[in-house]
Amino acid sequence: MPAPSPDWTAGQVIDHLRATGSEENRAGMARYGIVTDKAFGVGNSELRPLARRIGRDHARALKLWDSGWREARLLACFTEEKTKVDADQARRWAGDFNSWEIVDTAADLFSDTGLHPLIPEFASDDREFVRRTAFAMMAWAAVHAKKEPDATFIGWLPLIEAHSTDPRNFVKKAVNWALRQIGKRSTALNGPALALARALSESQDRTARWIGKDAMKELSAEKTLERLARKR
Repeated sequence: MPAPSPDWTAGQVIDHLRATGSEENRAGMARYGIVTDKAFGVGNSELRPLARRIGRDHARALKLWDSGWREARLLACFTEEKTKVDADQARRWAGDFNSWEIVDTAADLFSDTGLHPLIPEFASDDREFVRRTAFAMMAWAAVHAKKEPDATFIGWLPLIEAHSTDPRNFVKKAVNWALRQIGKRSTALNGPALALARALSESQDRTARWIGKDAMKELSAEKTLERLARKR
């Protein structure tokens, strides 16, 4: 098979993935909760370099996604042309989510493409992986959206509070993740995030208490506060 290149079609990419995957990798992925019923068994350490070699292509990314294969969908996220992703595409893809790994990768893409207005919509969606997307987007934005004003993140705290009682594993972990990342973004955000964490830690709801207590540990830790002070 020729070396991967930008002129590769979605079919050639999938043929390459099929040829390079392994059952051993599939078994290892399953141990980490990755859905493998449509997986070739190609690790991210191989997918990232492959994405760089084939480059970005919107039409190909859409075809890779529609194939349904795990690795093809990750490559679709890695090689999508960010300026061509719109809200309708994000909604379509979110409807296909079936794994935390795919959610978190796509959430990074959605956040980078400025689709933050979708966060309340995704948070209100009762499907576990769609709701997780909202909070994964918050977490990614807190780290990578350097120009986003603090007011944006303050505006997301009520969503964190509203869904802090969702006991589903992939939701509660994302809610916790979002709260911690927002609180670590800046000194100005640490106070409101820590106040919410403290309030949740005193909740009558078991899930909310776990989210609050876990977030409090990190947001009030000396090393966190020292890092924020240096950053300021």
